[in-house]
Amino acid sequence: MSDTAIDPRYGTKPPKRPLRLSWGDERVRGIVYQILVVGIVGSIAYWLFSNTMHNLEVRRIATGWGFLEREAGLPIAEFLIPYDPTDTYLRALQVGVLNTLKVAVIGIVLATILGTILGVLKLSKNWLVSRVVGAYIEIVRDLPLLLQLLFWYALLQGLPGPRQAIHPATGVFLSNRGLKLPFFEWEGPHNWALLLMLIGAVGTYFYRRAARAKQMADGQPRAIWPAATVMMLVVPLGAWYAMGAPFTPDIPALRGFNFQGGLTVSPEFFALLLGLTLYTAGFIAEIVRAGILSVSQGQWEAAEALGLPRGRVMNLVVLPQALRVIIPPMTSQFLNITKNSSLAVAIGYQDIVSIANTTLNQTGQAIEGIAIIMVVYLTISLSISLFMNWYNSKIALVER
Repeated sequence: MSDTAIDPRYGTKPPKRPLRLSWGDERVRGIVYQILVVGIVGSIAYWLFSNTMHNLEVRRIATGWGFLEREAGLPIAEFLIPYDPTDTYLRALQVGVLNTLKVAVIGIVLATILGTILGVLKLSKNWLVSRVVGAYIEIVRDLPLLLQLLFWYALLQGLPGPRQAIHPATGVFLSNRGLKLPFFEWEGPHNWALLLMLIGAVGTYFYRRAARAKQMADGQPRAIWPAATVMMLVVPLGAWYAMGAPFTPDIPALRGFNFQGGLTVSPEFFALLLGLTLYTAGFIAEIVRAGILSVSQGQWEAAEALGLPRGRVMNLVVLPQALRVIIPPMTSQFLNITKNSSLAVAIGYQDIVSIANTTLNQTGQAIEGIAIIMVVYLTISLSISLFMNWYNSKIALVER
């Protein structure tokens, strides 16, 4: 019996055995081994640090973080915050972090949606749909991601110029300059409208939980969409209108040799996002398919016996149970999207890896540059893991 087991004869934990300073005591051996391991690891770390500092001193390479306050002189094509080449290296690296987060967040959302759809279609009773989806999954999973990114980038570069751009809809143009979409000038009232929409989403979540709890108590279903429409759509649009934000869209138009106005999605960002989404969606599809198959056939039959259509059975009965199997491996795919975004350097998209590499080449601060990249990816990955672990604990079955 272990030291922490409760003895039924006494109803309390048995007294711990005194620690004997003898090699025959496993606790003494465990302490000695741990001290040895910590000592060896610490010695290796000290040797690496001292050796690195000695080599830097011999080569007269300066160390420290003072270079972050120097003028970067680094042109960056895409940025979410104001940036000018006369800004500091710190500002340039902040732009790189935001560019990495942009492609990671959008890629996670799109890959999850596409992968879920493909996973459900893979189980379709339609032979053609199932086989086509299966072929797609096998192809994208078996080809290296870097090769796919280069393929999509070369394909976008091979599109016609702005004057011969593909024009599928009003204000939408696809050319070798990227994708142009209608947009509007972002102003202060738009920030408030977006904030109210996010608050409305949180309110909708809690309202949905309360409605579900009441339904479990009295058996009466309650519609969620009226409250969600008011909180997430009516209130933000009302605030938008009250603050005088413009509703007129900015439609892109050809002016000279390029388009003016609207929203521009660069070929580099488009190729990276397309490659990451299509590649990761293949893995997510298999995860979703496995999660659905983990739900016993009896659950399907019981739900269908109640008269529920197949779509409602999937949404209300199967997927909620499959999530407990889907979430853990899905976390790994979210982490893969974030880390695989570092391949952007191969197609010229300026993320944190690209900007940090340019910075260390210009300043010679190689160790600091690599450390910045490591810290950024470690922070993003740990944040994703913490959130997904929290969500997994919320949907886990609670055993009595």
